[in-house]
Parts: sequence; C-alpha cells; structure tokens
Amino acid sequence: MTSSLEFPISPARLSDAERDKALKVLREGVAAGRLSHETFLRRMELVLTARGPAELTALTADLTAQSRPARLVFGAVEAVSGFFVRLRGAWQAERLPKLLLPHPAGDHPLRIGRDPANGLRLNHETVSRVHAELRSYGGAWILRDLGSTNGTTVNGRRVIGSAVVREGDRIGFGQMSFRLAEG
Repeated sequence: MTSSLEFPISPARLSDAERDKALKVLREGVAAGRLSHETFLRRMELVLTARGPAELTALTADLTAQSRPARLVFGAVEAVSGFFVRLRGAWQAERLPKLLLPHPAGDHPLRIGRDPANGLRLNHETVSRVHAELRSYGGAWILRDLGSTNGTTVNGRRVIGSAVVREGDRIGFGQMSFRLAEG
C-alpha cells in the first residue's frame, strides 16, 4: 500500500487574488512614476505567467509601499518643486513681449509665420512659413495651428487643431512666446 506522501507534490498554483495584488502594486508604480510603461507591460506579462509567490515578490520588490515618513518627505519635495515651476512660469510670463489682439476684421484671420505675406511676420528659424492664424469668431478669439513643424502652444499646452485664447494667455509659435493683450 502506498501513501500519498510517496507521490511528488507540486506547489500550489497562485491564486487570482495574489496576481491581482501584484498587478495593483505595478499599476501604483506606474502612477507614481516609478516604472516606465514598457517596464510595466513586461512585468505584467511576468506576473500573469508566474508560478510561485517568490516570482511575484521579485517582480514587485522595488515597488513596495513607502513608509509614512518617506511619503511625507517625497510629497513635500514634490510640492516645493511644483511651486518653483509655477513661480518660474509666472516670472517669465511677465517678461514676455505682448502680442496685441487685432481689431476683429470680419472673416479675415491674422496669419502668423515667417512668410512676408503674413499679417504678423515672425523671423525665427523655429517658426514655420505659414505657422498659425488668429481669428475672431462670435466674440471669442480662436488660434489655429496650420500644420507647423514646431507647434503652437497656449499656456504651455500644444494646440492640436484650434484653441480659444483670451487676453493674458501665453501663446507660443515654435520657440517664440508672447502674452496676448487687448489692442
């Protein structure tokens, strides 16, 4: 008679809950900026094919939860860093040259670019020949990028298509930046 102890016993399979817990740690690592997207995808595949708890531990060891004091210190550093980024932006914004909004002229937009035929000629190598246009529409100003190489920005965000702009906005054409002002 043989006992069950004589047969090799394979280790228990990982449960879905264990895998979900490891995946949660990976997602939090991406959200916190501690993992790149590519690393996250590779580790996710490894979590889903892991055979034992040791493999899961190895995949998440560098992402273990931080202690409360560490979270407080890192949070404070992030807050101070963000403050200085906003301060630098405000300091530079006040030094920007003003771009006066033209008098609304019906359906004729103000073309902006390097080409001498534009209403506003910007002679800079990062500005496209025909870069953007500014148009009054229903009492609002619309800034539209015209397929420029180096992009058009409003308050630091790239314009895809068009964007509504107002007095005081920071607008950029390539590496040239302006503060919009009423004319």
